[in-house]
Amino acid sequence: MKHQRWFIFGALACAYLFVYFHRLSLTVVAEELARAFQTSAGSLGLLGSVYFYCYAFMQFPAGLLSDSLGPRKTVAFFTVLAAVGSAVFGLAPSLSWAFAGRFLVGIGAAMVFIPTMKILAQWFRPTEFASVSGLLNAVGGLGILAATWLLAYLTGVLGWRASFQLIGGLTAAISLVVWLVVRDRPAEKAGLEAGQPQRSGTAVTANPGAAALFQGLGRVLRSGQFWVFALWCFVNYGIFFGFGGLWSGPYLMHVYGMSRQKAGAVLSLIAWGMIVGGPLMGILSDRVLKSRKKLLVGCAVTMTVELGFLYAFPSGLPVALLTAFFFLFSISSSSVVVVAFTAAKELFPADIAGTCLGTLNLFPFLGGAAAMPLLGRLLDAYGARAGAGYPVEAYSAILLALLAASALTTVCTVFMKETYPH
Repeated sequence: MKHQRWFIFGALACAYLFVYFHRLSLTVVAEELARAFQTSAGSLGLLGSVYFYCYAFMQFPAGLLSDSLGPRKTVAFFTVLAAVGSAVFGLAPSLSWAFAGRFLVGIGAAMVFIPTMKILAQWFRPTEFASVSGLLNAVGGLGILAATWLLAYLTGVLGWRASFQLIGGLTAAISLVVWLVVRDRPAEKAGLEAGQPQRSGTAVTANPGAAALFQGLGRVLRSGQFWVFALWCFVNYGIFFGFGGLWSGPYLMHVYGMSRQKAGAVLSLIAWGMIVGGPLMGILSDRVLKSRKKLLVGCAVTMTVELGFLYAFPSGLPVALLTAFFFLFSISSSSVVVVAFTAAKELFPADIAGTCLGTLNLFPFLGGAAAMPLLGRLLDAYGARAGAGYPVEAYSAILLALLAASALTTVCTVFMKETYPH
């Protein structure tokens, strides 16, 4: 059983890799999409935001379906839906069909994280859960690596349409692996009675009734601390998804004149930041600093300083400095989510921690959905130059908006409660 749980983790991690791939996949193909569909930056930002609106909308249903349909079936079925959406996107003859494809991708990808957390909670001990979550976050970084460097390469070789069709086929294959390998809990293989303690250290408990679910939700929503974390998630991930997930690619190509492949290579540092930073954040919080708040404040300040520097010097920086920027940007805006979600979970009793996380997980994607088109409209306000993209002044405007948003995340962390269990 000890080895089986790692096979289960591997199958679910592969599904999660494609969640992150689809999440950031538009940044290196943004110019190709604009040409193919003859659309503006605002419309392209809206196309990118469809994923995030769908993801946010499906977070509460993800918890309910995990409890009723079962997490394994939920992940397997909706991963197929994401595969279909990727194929539709690659074949899209018009912008409307591209929206339809991204809609299906968003609905399908939204149903992976919460069911995966439920399955891992059954197969791993509570003392192992933070480490496993950090590993899962690192796998998300591999998804970003695929969405930047690998997709840039595939697009250069196959074109963006064939690339998304290929990704759709691979996503479908992963759904089959999940169906064959994953089991909801050890009892399904070990022949144990429901409710009997598992080797993972987590007992299988009866699914809560609707009344208990809504009572827990009410308690979460009445907590002032929950709303501090929710605002932080909304703004922080608006920065990460809005810039790192879409407009950083055009920024490097328009301002620095980089090719798609070179921009993808620089942006791959976002992935490496998550791969290194996810496990590192867990270790620093649990074993070194023994604090959640210190790390959250430190990362918010780091991101604010970084964005302030990039606003002051929006062009002319050496490539080495840009790669360092995106590496630290990833750690300070994305990897730190391991600590934020751990802290939010620790605000509430264990029986409603899942409700807290499912509800909190709405806000990062609402932030991304709002930021992408908003930043696109800022670019449109300056107008694109014929054959040269948007001017440096346009990107300075969005960097100023990101700097102000980052300062707000710092304020949020100051008001967060320390939850480390001393």
